[in-house]
Amino acid sequence: MNRILKMIGLSSFLAAMTSSCNSMDPVLTSEFTDATFWESTANADQLVNMAYNQMYSADKMWNDEALSDNIFEGRSPTNQRLIRNGLANPTNTLFASEWADAYRGLKTCHVFLANVNRISDATEDWKEIRSAEIRFIRAFIYFRLVNFFGDVPFFTSDITVSEAGNINRTPKANILTFIHEELSNISSRLPNRNELANSDRGRITKGAVLALQARAYLYESNWQKTADYCDSLMQKQEIYGNYSLLKNYEDIFQPANEYNEEVILDYGYVSNAKTWNKLYDAAPLSAGARLNAYAPVQELANNYLTINGLPINSDPTYSENNPYVNRDPRMGATIVFHGGQWTNLSGETRTIYIKPGTGSNDTERSDEYAGANSNASPTGYYVKKYYDHTGTQDFSSGLNVIMIRYADILLMYAEAQQQLGKLDANIWNQTIRAIRERAGFTAATALDFPTGMSTSNLTTLIRNERRSELALEGLRYFDIMRWKAGKTYLEGTVYGAKFANGNSDYIRLDNRRFDENRDYLWAVPSAQVDLNKNLLPNNPGYAN
Repeated sequence: MNRILKMIGLSSFLAAMTSSCNSMDPVLTSEFTDATFWESTANADQLVNMAYNQMYSADKMWNDEALSDNIFEGRSPTNQRLIRNGLANPTNTLFASEWADAYRGLKTCHVFLANVNRISDATEDWKEIRSAEIRFIRAFIYFRLVNFFGDVPFFTSDITVSEAGNINRTPKANILTFIHEELSNISSRLPNRNELANSDRGRITKGAVLALQARAYLYESNWQKTADYCDSLMQKQEIYGNYSLLKNYEDIFQPANEYNEEVILDYGYVSNAKTWNKLYDAAPLSAGARLNAYAPVQELANNYLTINGLPINSDPTYSENNPYVNRDPRMGATIVFHGGQWTNLSGETRTIYIKPGTGSNDTERSDEYAGANSNASPTGYYVKKYYDHTGTQDFSSGLNVIMIRYADILLMYAEAQQQLGKLDANIWNQTIRAIRERAGFTAATALDFPTGMSTSNLTTLIRNERRSELALEGLRYFDIMRWKAGKTYLEGTVYGAKFANGNSDYIRLDNRRFDENRDYLWAVPSAQVDLNKNLLPNNPGYAN
């Protein structure tokens, strides 16, 4: 699909648009004509399901995370790595695929909305709910587009090939206004979490609509609106559904706890059918991983507080020579560090040895750091979050990927109130304290409101709390972009653990670069510019 939208027959479109890196997405064949396809809700529901699949995926989450300062991809010059090293240009294939994927998803939404009233066996209630779901997906896709590209082509119904070749870019602000209005309009037409049947778990709800409103306003730095929407979700659960923090942090990401009370919206997978296997190239090799192509970095490890609730450089009990003891328990639930624990598919729990010279047999030594070009981790860390204990030997997992969860609502609320100058002990206890208590902190220095802390230090505290709580969930890059903090977090040397030069120095990897005048937006892809010169000028810093 070279143009933004390609006017082709519905049956051909349905077959052509179902491509994915996952092992199974619903593929609609060409056995139906345009006249017969819309005869049943069963057919139309397949199109709705395809729109869900085009909205998000595990691939997108992990790629988004690789754009941030949490991850290093050392095996090859991936698109994300090129972007982070300041080497991206309009031919970058990630720019092209993100653009194309989005407009394919929008095509699906527009086809459904144009034809929903033709479905002969659909009730008005069914049409209203499914249309609201599709409109949410369309808003989500546009939100993703504008956060990557800024001004983009915008339309709310299908367009012709000629129109696609001549359309202009619509200002980001206008599209955001549409997103907010659209979300407001559909909220009342959807059920809340408590009203969903088990067979409908994973569908979009009132709570998801409210949460996306909050996230969109957060990214605009509209602090009052962010606080208002978060507060509504926290306080009006009789309207939006009952949400709360799950008791144990690590349990959030286990298959036995899918659709738990913390999950507001997730992207569904199915064991042995539709799966993903990113950890095959990110988990410890001794656990059966193939190699390491996706590794957490030292900067992420450093972000986790000591168990006293202090940064590592502020706690006299912290030692560089024994850095992983008495730390935020979320670190051990998110990344694998030297001396950390791993439970194999068989249920056996054992220690992982990453520091060179510490393994006692070939299996243990396979995880040891051996240089940037080895099969083992180039940073001295492995990924643990989202490890599926019920998966297969190649790490294929049917574990759902969480898009929005309640802890993020609490963190957004705390950040918005802090930016408004209203963060007090009561709000702190509702948000940061509650999150830290769930994580396993007990010290007063970790849990009590930091009275007297400066505004800038409190801003840093909240940003670091977001990083620790939400690491490897695909949100860090967007946080850095909205903070306009690219130079702070995405510039300079990438470090790994203190395993270089006989365990005396921190590993040094890429030297990342961030151009403040260019890198807050991606380039309009070259292939799109070739088809439509009205997309020019390109975003600042990119040659036309």
